[in-house]
Amino acid sequence: MSMQTSTVSQESTNPLGLVSQLGNSALDSSRVNPDGYSACLSNYLYFDARKKPKAVASLSLSCKGAAFSIRRAMNEFNSAIRFHCERLPLGFASVRVDSGENNGCGDDGNGVLEETEGGPVNAVKSDVPKKVLILMSDTGGGHRASAEAIKAAFAEEYGDDYQVSITDLWTEHTPWPFNQLPRSYNFLVKHGTLWKMTYYASAPRVIHRTNFAATSTFIAREVAKGLMKYQPDIIISVHPLMQHVPLRILRSKGLLKKIVFTTVITDLATCHPTWFHKLVTRCYCPSEEVAKRALRAGLQRPQIKVYGLPVRPSFVKPVRPKDELRKELGMDEHLPAVLLMGGGEGMGPIEATARALGDALYDETHGEPIGQVLVICGRNKKLANKLQSIHWKIPVEVKGFVTKMEDCMGACDCIITKAGPGTIAEAMIRGLPIILNDYIAGQEAGNVPHVVQNGCGKFSKSPKEIARIVYQWFGPRQDELMTMSQNALRLARPDAVFKIVHDLHELVRQRDIVRQYLTT
Repeated sequence: MSMQTSTVSQESTNPLGLVSQLGNSALDSSRVNPDGYSACLSNYLYFDARKKPKAVASLSLSCKGAAFSIRRAMNEFNSAIRFHCERLPLGFASVRVDSGENNGCGDDGNGVLEETEGGPVNAVKSDVPKKVLILMSDTGGGHRASAEAIKAAFAEEYGDDYQVSITDLWTEHTPWPFNQLPRSYNFLVKHGTLWKMTYYASAPRVIHRTNFAATSTFIAREVAKGLMKYQPDIIISVHPLMQHVPLRILRSKGLLKKIVFTTVITDLATCHPTWFHKLVTRCYCPSEEVAKRALRAGLQRPQIKVYGLPVRPSFVKPVRPKDELRKELGMDEHLPAVLLMGGGEGMGPIEATARALGDALYDETHGEPIGQVLVICGRNKKLANKLQSIHWKIPVEVKGFVTKMEDCMGACDCIITKAGPGTIAEAMIRGLPIILNDYIAGQEAGNVPHVVQNGCGKFSKSPKEIARIVYQWFGPRQDELMTMSQNALRLARPDAVFKIVHDLHELVRQRDIVRQYLTT
């Protein structure tokens, strides 16, 4: 793929770049103190380079004829991180909270919370709603969608028994440049090669654990303030960068046994190693493939639950008749329909694909359409206006940003979309055969074989080829369309979000029982 040279402005800075520079500086520092082995190594803000001596021994460099040990450099780096962090009063005990609810904490008279004797930080009373904090970031729409689905499921199942808050931890509770994470991600994804390099370069454990350790020295205090603001009983991470730093803070303050910390993985097949952390209470996986990755990352089987990808609870409700939904959406009630999506921002070859479908689904011999198209343009108003101005030979209904995607899917017979995990999971619940027209390198790459090899759809980047597939599904190969629909329904997990909140509720209940037993 050819790529034009672009100038990166300061606003598009990748926060991880600064961390990498710090890591390089730490590595260089080993030359200054080659024998240094700090007596105060951290038990939580470091990675243990001594666990795999064979691997470490193979990573040695020569510097002016002298052996330069990566292992020693990493120990030096860990020592530096530990020294820096011990000088900062991080954690909940040094955080001021404006809310009048202490949730088991006392005030020392200066606005600083301290854990009261005999009262845990997140003590739960029967008449007080339990507090759930969901950590996410708007790097793509899937993380917020999963967070909103979990929040809706808590409300539907338990009403006022739980107060659920959603926060973008990096944007709202970290300083610059770390709060530019969503903007940096969008920039990298638009320049696919840069994102691919970033994704795979940060995958090795030695790299991302070093980055998180270094990042903690800059943002731990602010993150601690953010967590303390909500006084959570349960913390749920729905983003790969939302567990490492919070868990370091909770462990440093002895709160891991008092706050339920869980991860809900929102990548369907392939996922970045930063999703996995051994200290989580639960790791909810969308597929067996992801569960295997979790085991290889060191998690234990009791920590892992395979429930599926959480989607909005409205998808669990019975599907209304197609003709009824089509009438509401302004579509033809009888023609088979294909749903064409470009995500929330209406990106991708939407116009070219729509034009190809307009030609392929028109029967020139009989002078009539054999199918129709429902196009979702998201927030791309320019695209929506252009498509609405075209004189189509077949019925084409153009929509902007929609909130009831379950109705749009229920009105159609197949879907064309990029390989986003949320859209794939929702399409499977509705039994829609899927044509994938693109994917983001890294986290979405495995979604293509997941769909194709399970007989749920096909992959093509060519608008004309995509139109030809739809034409065949609506014409001579209707049996293939039906078979793929059945395969999609077989893989669907419509109750995943409810299984997740039920398990979380049970975890809190069990923890409450233990506390009551210990205090009696």
